[in-house]
Amino acid sequence: MATFFLILISVFIIISNIVGFISYKKKKSLYAAALTILILAALFGAIGGILALLIIRDAFAIFYGLQVGYYLLINSAMVLLLAVIVTVIKQYNNK
Repeated sequence: MATFFLILISVFIIISNIVGFISYKKKKSLYAAALTILILAALFGAIGGILALLIIRDAFAIFYGLQVGYYLLINSAMVLLLAVIVTVIKQYNNK
C-alpha cells in the first residue's frame, strides 16, 4: 500500500510541476507558477484522500491523502522560494 501512495505522490508532483511550467511559459511569472502549483496541491491532496478512502476503506485513510497534499505543499513552497531568490537576483543585477 505504501508503494502505491509513493507512486501517487511522485506522479502528482510531476504533473503539478509540468502544469506550473506551462503556466510560467504562458504568463512569464514565477509567482503565477507557484500559485498554480499551490492550487494543484490542494486539488491533488483531495484526490489522494478520495483514492485512499476508496482503496483502504477506513475513516482514517483520509490522512494518507493529506500526506500526498503535504508533499505537494512542500513542493509549492520550494517553487515559491525559488521565485523569491530569482527576483532578488534580478533586482540585484539591475542595480
